[in-house]
Amino acid sequence: MNCNYRLVLTAVMVASLAACSGGAERRRQANQDFTYLDSKPLENWSLPAGAESFAATDYAISSQVYQGEIGSAVDIRPPQQVLALIPGARSVQDADGVTLLLPKPTVLAQVWSLTQRIIAERNISLRSQSANAIETDWVNWMNDDEEAEVGSRYRIEKSSDPERHSFKISLVDWREGGVEKPVSLVNKVRYSILMTNLVTSQYDQLLRDEARVRAEELVKQIPISLGKDRSGLPVIIARAPYNVFWERLPPLVTELGFTVESRNRSQGAVEVKFRSPDDEFWTELGVKPIMLDDSTYKLQLGDLGNRTSMSVTDSNGKPITEEALNTIALVFATAIERDNSQ
Repeated sequence: MNCNYRLVLTAVMVASLAACSGGAERRRQANQDFTYLDSKPLENWSLPAGAESFAATDYAISSQVYQGEIGSAVDIRPPQQVLALIPGARSVQDADGVTLLLPKPTVLAQVWSLTQRIIAERNISLRSQSANAIETDWVNWMNDDEEAEVGSRYRIEKSSDPERHSFKISLVDWREGGVEKPVSLVNKVRYSILMTNLVTSQYDQLLRDEARVRAEELVKQIPISLGKDRSGLPVIIARAPYNVFWERLPPLVTELGFTVESRNRSQGAVEVKFRSPDDEFWTELGVKPIMLDDSTYKLQLGDLGNRTSMSVTDSNGKPITEEALNTIALVFATAIERDNSQ
């Protein structure tokens, strides 16, 4: 079974610059004429009668046969880049494809297992499979840079010894518009990297998902209290690392009447809009309502190492009262305890 994809940056995370606008041909070809192809070959210099011959070799170009495309056949698209999304890994590109050198055998095992899962989830048929090698059937790509649908087949290999743990992807066959063609170096490199990035981006997502699950487990044990910052102003103290509380805060406040408008992790700022739930909600939660008007507020988080501080300011940038902040702390603590018991 053939597998079809459309190359979308957000899905495949291909790190490349935008090429020229227009159709596929304009993206691949230089936007100039190619009259240089009609240039006459150089001729030997004919000395005038009686002139003395003189020659300098400073700028001499040796006569060679250069390999490569010329004119409209030159592909001007920016090169693909292997995305460095596997911690501790480095990539090596050569004429055969892309090799990932992984830091340890456990990572190699994870990448290999993930590759098999990707193949299964995308219904990619296999020509052959062994313990250390996989050869796929045709994978079709829909790409605006190509004039027709293109297809590629891959050989994926792994090897491991005490000093080297490698994962290699090589493009072995190529076709355009359903017609098989010789594999050019440009396509071999470009689409080997593309498939490699599909694997590395999925591995990155796997790590993110695992981190989120761990964070959710840690978040279940977050004590909330009221404290003071360095200047003596009241703040809410969450006894959890900043990155953990940052991930937990949006779903927590959402169930308490807040709507998250925007977030800036590096600045620790969360813009929210508050609309108090009805009395029945607070009765079921078992606490008094949060003492805030229906308005917009800014939640400012601070990294205290193994703890996180949170202050609240109104739409005018003024801190809310300590009494109002205390009601938020109590509601947060009660909501977290309720979520843990469910």
